[in-house]
Amino acid sequence: MSVAPSPAPAQLSPPPQQPMRRFSVDEYHRMIEAGILTEADRVELLEGWIVAKMVHNPRHDATVDRTQDALRRRLSSAWRVRVRSAITTPESEPEPDIAVAIGPASRYEARHPEPGEIALLVEVAESSLPSDRGIKARLYARAGIRQYWIVNVVDQVVEVHLLPTGAPTAAAAYGDIRPYALGATLTLEVPDLLPIAIPVREFFLD
Repeated sequence: MSVAPSPAPAQLSPPPQQPMRRFSVDEYHRMIEAGILTEADRVELLEGWIVAKMVHNPRHDATVDRTQDALRRRLSSAWRVRVRSAITTPESEPEPDIAVAIGPASRYEARHPEPGEIALLVEVAESSLPSDRGIKARLYARAGIRQYWIVNVVDQVVEVHLLPTGAPTAAAAYGDIRPYALGATLTLEVPDLLPIAIPVREFFLD
């Protein structure tokens, strides 16, 4: 008896040039509650699109660890330093590497922090640098996040984004972007605390 040859593997078509469907934050939450999306899916909601998160290498993770440690040492117990935890904006639910949010931790047992509760967001960037400077900066500015830092591992610079427009358009942006190199000291402004000086060198591996 002759055996039919196995069919050739199907050639996957390229993704469509135009995305087909945006999802609201409520729809995204319902997919999570229904088990359609789980932690194993490693996605986040950015401007209505469900986007795969970047994989992490050891240098990235070590930089996140050093950055959150530098922040925790200087902040009072009234503030939480949340690592790779979601925040909720009107059209997005990103998972920044670090978020400094009003405490206590029990405040977020049934929901994620919202923009008015957040003093600072931080993204540690290598391959994700274009996205962190682009869509992440835009959606954080639109949400009115007062301070956004990109810890640029490639160039060993912290890019401090200030003065968000809060504009509900694709043109939302930060009005003041300042790069701080290794020898510099940057300042963290947190409500009810004096300005906090942090040497940039503390964020990077020796």
